[in-house]
Amino acid sequence: MSAFDDEFGLFGETAVDDVERQPTRREEAPPREPVPAREPAPARAPRAPERRPRKPSTAPGDPWAGHRRATELLAFLARKLVQKPDSVSVELFIDEHAQPVIELIVDPEDLGKVIGRSGRVAQALRTVVRATAEGRVAVDILDTTEAAEGLEDESE
Repeated sequence: MSAFDDEFGLFGETAVDDVERQPTRREEAPPREPVPAREPAPARAPRAPERRPRKPSTAPGDPWAGHRRATELLAFLARKLVQKPDSVSVELFIDEHAQPVIELIVDPEDLGKVIGRSGRVAQALRTVVRATAEGRVAVDILDTTEAAEGLEDESE
């Protein structure tokens, strides 16, 4: 046992009696006098945070500006993901239900990179494109063979 253990009686029997115990610093210090209370500071009016005027993201006369910007963004992101960026094609058109659709066409070898495992990359692309379009837009992902078959079906 150490002297510390003996002094504070941590292990049952104490080797030092309470009478012989040395006082600690707190016991030696004289009591403090109370500090006089301060007057409260005068109340200030809360300042409102400065707000900058919000710029409109699109011109009021051009409702398709957001969709065109989303199309450019999708093309940029897709070209960075694939091995053959020259084969990437992005088109904006209106479907039969009058909804805007952005169609991403990539090489068949790069289709897996654009879709990703369990469709995670495709879902992320759709999320970013919809946020950029500032409205409803569908994103279709096709490979060049599917796109060519679609063109043949339309010509018949």
